[in-house]
Amino acid sequence: MQNNLRDKYCIVGVGETDYSRGSGRSTRALAVEAIRNAVADAGLTTKDIDGMLSYHGGDSTSSSVLAYDLGNQLNFYMDCSGGGSSTEALVGLAIGSIEAGMCETVAIFRAMNGYSQVRIGGTGRGAAPVTSADLLRRPYGLASAVQTFAFSFTRHMMEYGVKSEDLAAIKVTHSNHASNNPKALMKHRVTVDDVMNSRWIVRPCAHLLDCCLETDNATCIIITSAERAKDMKNPPAYIRAVQGRGTKPGGDFHYQHAPITRVAGHYVGPRLFELADLTHDDIDVTGCYDAFTYTSLLQFEDYGFCKKGEGKDYVTSGITDLGGRRPNNTSGGHLCEGYTHGMNMVIENVRQLRGTVDDYCPDWQNGNHTFEYSEGGCRRVPNVEITMNMGWANPATGSALIMRK
Repeated sequence: MQNNLRDKYCIVGVGETDYSRGSGRSTRALAVEAIRNAVADAGLTTKDIDGMLSYHGGDSTSSSVLAYDLGNQLNFYMDCSGGGSSTEALVGLAIGSIEAGMCETVAIFRAMNGYSQVRIGGTGRGAAPVTSADLLRRPYGLASAVQTFAFSFTRHMMEYGVKSEDLAAIKVTHSNHASNNPKALMKHRVTVDDVMNSRWIVRPCAHLLDCCLETDNATCIIITSAERAKDMKNPPAYIRAVQGRGTKPGGDFHYQHAPITRVAGHYVGPRLFELADLTHDDIDVTGCYDAFTYTSLLQFEDYGFCKKGEGKDYVTSGITDLGGRRPNNTSGGHLCEGYTHGMNMVIENVRQLRGTVDDYCPDWQNGNHTFEYSEGGCRRVPNVEITMNMGWANPATGSALIMRK
């Protein structure tokens, strides 16, 4: 397989708003702030943005509205439906739109008041309307993602002997990372006992602390060609390969297609690595979609970072810790930094590649880090050359992205 687009495009700007629970602002206002921050990070002006992509659900805001607010004229825009796995898929779409000559510089954004307005899977005031495939799920009690996805992992627990304590170790790791992230919504470190003692959400695979944070926020990344990136403010993150929204056979209802423990990464991963001309050993940092602790474990296995059934050993070995061989979700991810439908893990990996992560090191703003990973310390990973993001829409659909320095 040839990839003539390898390293031809880059992420040149990243930005976000605060992660909060009660922004008191519209998603429109949040999105404008995030886009402005990403544009400034790239050293551009909003006039330079001529392409815009977003993914939406609930109380999202469309690209055309934001173009009006920002005062720029778009040559191409698209708002797609869906949440998780959209970031990586839209990176691919942005590359395609530039390659086709439709535009030159694309802003991808996600804005959501996921706590104070439309809560995903929630009920009562602000709940999303029941439409489409939900008509075949909600009458049977499958109202939320943690319930719908649970079939895959419950079967996995039966087959491979994974225990709740193994999942709790993922939360512990991500909370350790978040404790060194000034932006994180949940900064305090937790223990395995903390997770085990939190209330059950779905037995036997999700306590409360196994679940991501409901958050109000907006995030944005800016993509352009490697040629244009030479003039930007910060070093670019080169897009080595991207694979968007691949599915397992029969991607409609994942629990109807055996083996139900197998998720989309099994199909997306091999093609991604071939496009990138890299192997797992080349990856220095991962960003794994941690809507729930068990989604991380399933993806590590099916993307091939460990064998099927050995995910529990992978996540408890220390390899994903800061200071480990391949740290994961160094910002704290969805479980602790905030939930933004996958965008924040891509932003974090861009900053790791650049060496511009913000932490509690006294001189981090000048790129000087202590590499002391105790609470309230550093989260910079030394010598990062290659990163990978694993996006998750559901067990049957996923996207992935590999970037290089």
